[in-house]
Amino acid sequence: MKKTSEVIQFGENVEGYSIPVLNEREIRAAAGLLFLMMFISIMVVILKGDFLLLKYAIVIFLTDILIRVLINPKYAPTLILGRWIVRNQTPEYVGAQQKKFAWIIGIALAVTMFVLQVVVNSFSPITGLICFICLIFLFFESAFGICIGCKFYSWFYKEKAQYCPGEVCDVKSRHEIQKTSVMQLMIVLTFIAYIVLAVYFFNDVLIEQPFDLFGLEKPAQS
Repeated sequence: MKKTSEVIQFGENVEGYSIPVLNEREIRAAAGLLFLMMFISIMVVILKGDFLLLKYAIVIFLTDILIRVLINPKYAPTLILGRWIVRNQTPEYVGAQQKKFAWIIGIALAVTMFVLQVVVNSFSPITGLICFICLIFLFFESAFGICIGCKFYSWFYKEKAQYCPGEVCDVKSRHEIQKTSVMQLMIVLTFIAYIVLAVYFFNDVLIEQPFDLFGLEKPAQS
């Protein structure tokens, strides 16, 4: 049986790293799973006005993040799934301490949602704003590898975080392949203008309801 100190800990000791670390790849995979769950739940609320799925999602999110912070990240269900999903990828180690700080912020948001949405059974601009913040945090983590909560770590503790994803903690000049030229920026602006014009000129056409090409849908009963 494992000792309690080996079970309840935050981060893992890896040779070559002076502090406990976590695998950023599995964290991003877990964030993607949570984002998908929360996004679907919120869309059900918006489209159908049904809060049941969102309530379950909040319970799952809160339970998972509490396990991460209070017990051990490697026993959190979504991180276990994330580890399995990226098992064939080379680990990218990041400092555990800044992740813990970010997840504590997540606990504060999740507890607030749990109290207001599940316990009190209410909705308000507060719950809507928190849902939006959670989606932003999860999306940036999963899509870009940017831990927004980790950004606050250095401000709060007044010290430099170690082993950040993509070595963003290190002050260094960008490689040539990372630089964005004026022409590339112009292409992005032109693309945005193209989308705006497409909406302006073709909205009346695109808004029409499509018809059943093969007539497979049964007509509604009168």
